Amino acid sequence: MDKIALSEEALSIHQKINRTEAAYPAESLKELFEAAAARRPDAVAVVHRERRLTYRELNGLANSLSGRLRSAGVHPGDVVGLCVKRSPEMIIAMLSIIKCGATYLPYDRTWPDERLSGIFRQAGCIALLTDASDEMTARFGAMRVVPVDPAALNADEENPPLRVGPDSIAYIVFTSGSTGSPKGVPIRHRGVVRLVSDACFVSLDENAVIPQLASIFFDAAVFEIWGALLNGGTCVLYPSDHVRLSELKRVVRQNGVTAVFVTTALFNVIVDEAPGTFDGVRTILTGGEAHSLGHIERARKYYGNDRVVSVYGPTECSVFATYYPIRDSVQGDSALPIGLPIQNTSLYLVRDGVLCAPGEAGEVCLAGPGLSPGYLGMRELTKKKYVEYDIDGEKVTLYHTGDRGFFREDGNVVFQGRLDDQVKVNGFRIELGEITHFMNEVPHVKQSYVTTSEKESGEKVVVAFVVPADEACTPQACHDHLVRKVPGYMLPGEIHVRESLPLTGSGKVDRRALLSQRNDQEAPESQ
Repeated sequence: MDKIALSEEALSIHQKINRTEAAYPAESLKELFEAAAARRPDAVAVVHRERRLTYRELNGLANSLSGRLRSAGVHPGDVVGLCVKRSPEMIIAMLSIIKCGATYLPYDRTWPDERLSGIFRQAGCIALLTDASDEMTARFGAMRVVPVDPAALNADEENPPLRVGPDSIAYIVFTSGSTGSPKGVPIRHRGVVRLVSDACFVSLDENAVIPQLASIFFDAAVFEIWGALLNGGTCVLYPSDHVRLSELKRVVRQNGVTAVFVTTALFNVIVDEAPGTFDGVRTILTGGEAHSLGHIERARKYYGNDRVVSVYGPTECSVFATYYPIRDSVQGDSALPIGLPIQNTSLYLVRDGVLCAPGEAGEVCLAGPGLSPGYLGMRELTKKKYVEYDIDGEKVTLYHTGDRGFFREDGNVVFQGRLDDQVKVNGFRIELGEITHFMNEVPHVKQSYVTTSEKESGEKVVVAFVVPADEACTPQACHDHLVRKVPGYMLPGEIHVRESLPLTGSGKVDRRALLSQRNDQEAPESQ
């Protein structure tokens, strides 16, 4: 165990911001949801278009599907792949896995077979629960495929007697990996419970109405779903695959939405084009990428102080780790702070084994019950990223995020970028090294360089530059190879062919020069 050096000033600021301990239930998602269903059986739990399910109905249907999973051989601790389109059946399926004491692994059926097979193998997935059973059986014949058949479910089924421990794994999310292999991040039940119980960054109770906008393989969905259902509130499933502002405004108004999370890019579009979309919403949470101060200031002026809250947190820390309510003008600031740690979460800034004082930049490290136990099957990476330290005589396990930041005098942390080439694009975490890995596999590519560029709206786009090995190297050929290797959200928005990659005086690729030249060649059509 390493001992972290510190000064009195550094220790003081860390003690000040890390007084976040608060009571939260030592129970699993299963027990807490069943308690909410018993407490509010006739309250509306889920809304989707014209359908409404009460807690009694949702609980009974989930119990019924859980019985089918157990009959199919699913036991506590097993991993079940989850792929159901956004609908009440998606929530029923998610709950049914939890009620077996199993772990849900959300995935997208549009991902390439090679990637899905690797994810299932890495997670030890024993079954797939899906509303596309014929397709999944055809693609993954060796897997046990369990269909979600609403007509076969009985809403009067009793709760299974099984108890699930708070340290059991609730779900697994796969994030991008720099070596071409995605990283599996398991999250404990207590990590989710600590996120949505007595939250300091948003009001979550039986009156909470939260729209479910995110894809379920994006961990913001964890907040949207469990934030409502564990507190006896209402989860409103967005009716379409893609967000349209007019439809979002209607969903918000018709259902009396109290809190919403949107990615930075979508937040900017709403502020620019239709800020009235969130009229009446008590708390607007936003995050996933660095914020545009201009958009934040315009939002503050429109919505008023304290209604917009910036949130930050890597997947490894159970969704959100810090929050920053916008209550003062940000004009003249250099960057928007990521703020202070949420309840039952601690934040440390560390540089070269030394705890940072205010004004000193270091790596953002996180601690607390929200931490994942580590990466699936990646012992060395886990040892590198999850490190036990002695901090002023206290044993603390810190997760090294790879993000840089510094303390303001008031204790709020300001984000200063990454220590590596990880980026956030539309809320998805992407390792540029993973895209580069697969780009370099293209037979016609001699050399490649992948980076990001920013649109006027603040939205990031992945841009790739390739040096051809022969005439067959075209943007379309590169795209056709990548589409078989990575999910759609990782595909470059632009691919440019160059005779060579310009270098800086230090011998590194000159990113600025490449981006300034990229308009010389038309990018391929958007995919």
